[in-house]
Amino acid sequence: MDFPDFVRAGNQAVDPALYDIENGAIDRPGVLWSELVRLAPWPGRVLLDLGCGSGFWLPRYQEAAEVTGVEPDSSLLDLARDRPGHAQVLHGSAEHIPLPDESVDVVHARFAYFFPHTDFDPTPGLVEVSRVLKPGGKLVVIDNDTEEGEFADLLKASPWAATQGQDTYARDWWTSKGADTTPVMSSWEFDSRADLEAVLHLEFPRDVADTWLRAHPDRVCLSYGYLLHTWSWTEPYTLGARGR
Repeated sequence: MDFPDFVRAGNQAVDPALYDIENGAIDRPGVLWSELVRLAPWPGRVLLDLGCGSGFWLPRYQEAAEVTGVEPDSSLLDLARDRPGHAQVLHGSAEHIPLPDESVDVVHARFAYFFPHTDFDPTPGLVEVSRVLKPGGKLVVIDNDTEEGEFADLLKASPWAATQGQDTYARDWWTSKGADTTPVMSSWEFDSRADLEAVLHLEFPRDVADTWLRAHPDRVCLSYGYLLHTWSWTEPYTLGARGR
């Protein structure tokens, strides 16, 4: 059974195979990945992929001593468990992580749960991450840059993205929690125009996607900005805390 506070994703849960194509188009130059390694190295450490979905990224953590994927959508668990590598995959969520206290060195949350908004406060998830992190451990949230890049322009045009923030609200929220935010400009690069069109139609309303596609008839890539919010454990976090 899924958790009562869980909201199923409108992209990966709808079409996991197409979402794999989307993931495969992310950051092919590797600048985002390099920054993740720099901000919170995981070789020889214990890593948690929080909200791992169907597990696309789990095989890339082979240098970690231990890898755990936690996913609230029970329909995606078997897909994640079938990925190559040594990761264990558990049913859980950002607010219900099925791991012991102080058992993890690095937590990655990639486009999952941590979408600060006037109508959603993810502090309970931060409290739970604080519980499982070892002293000195780090949480890195991979977020969309809503200001820079062509992907940001699509977000601004899409009503579907309204609840995930379309301005600096998320960056300001993380600053209030004592996190550092690192902008990274990379790209989406697809193998074919058909793949790009299919992914845009998955992620955006048809009118928004089609407007962009008509304006860029020969493109198979677009610029994509990310924000990496890095939060470091210094003491257990509690609801209502305002900084580190």
